[in-house]
Amino acid sequence: MTTLGTAQAAPGEMDTGRLSVGETRDGTEVGLPVAVIDGADDGDTLYMQAASDGDELNGVGVLQRVVPQLDPAELSGTILVVGIVNYHAFQVAEHRNPIDDTKTNRAYPGDETGTSTERIAAATFGAARRADLILDLHQGSTSRMIDECRVRCGKRHRLHDACLELAKVFDCGYVLDQKGPDGQLARAAPDEGIPTIDPELGGCVGWDEQSIQAGVEGVFNVLSYYGFADGSVDTAPQTRASGFEQYGAPAGGLVSLKPDLGQRVARGDTLFEVTDPFGGVKETVTADSSGVFWRTRRLPQVATGEYVCSVGTDVDSF
Repeated sequence: MTTLGTAQAAPGEMDTGRLSVGETRDGTEVGLPVAVIDGADDGDTLYMQAASDGDELNGVGVLQRVVPQLDPAELSGTILVVGIVNYHAFQVAEHRNPIDDTKTNRAYPGDETGTSTERIAAATFGAARRADLILDLHQGSTSRMIDECRVRCGKRHRLHDACLELAKVFDCGYVLDQKGPDGQLARAAPDEGIPTIDPELGGCVGWDEQSIQAGVEGVFNVLSYYGFADGSVDTAPQTRASGFEQYGAPAGGLVSLKPDLGQRVARGDTLFEVTDPFGGVKETVTADSSGVFWRTRRLPQVATGEYVCSVGTDVDSF
């Protein structure tokens, strides 16, 4: 019998339940939605989670479409799922946990006696560390972004190659291979010996069907390639960026972006102009390095210094 919170399943069974992570201000228990899919045959364990950041919903959309398609009688191994990690932020459609104003994906491995976010991180990390592979489903918050996977362990990490392989199998087409900040699940879990990736499935308000479908296909690629399900996977070359340059507005006004997402840019190419309300150009910003136009803000209006866009740099393929 495999359990996760109140969910429990014997081989060939699936169950859903809740994983307790504390109480709300009125004393109501907070339980994260979880699922256990226990394959009929022995095999490895895959852990998946979504909405570590409360406004990043594409991962929830992926799980909503993947889980109903999984037949435990036809699977090998076990799949553990936490459908919504950042419970409090999800309720109010915010990025950070409003209870302690903290980003969950900076709190791993967590602290079971700590803040609200640290307790959630500890509970979900406890589930994740039972796995042989981890998919931490994200998106570029509410900004616009290409579909990509992030390998966050760092190039000198002993699991770097295994994490890169997992990203290639997931096959978003783009990979950011750059050591992540402390507290990210995709940094903490490799230290426990578990290959982990952070698929960043586009960016939108609500969710986007095209990015969700990319995530669904990525999950099924992983299930087939690593022996959870029948099928074969032909891996495709991925465009990899090892650097990430962010650009802010040098003046206030309205932004006019020049490249399209995913477009190659060269050093000195115009990335955007800042104009006044009547179309007069106030500032022009050019690329410091060659790379891929990776991410942009969604709204056109900016104040001085406000984020506008990002370019993935040091680009190659693998």
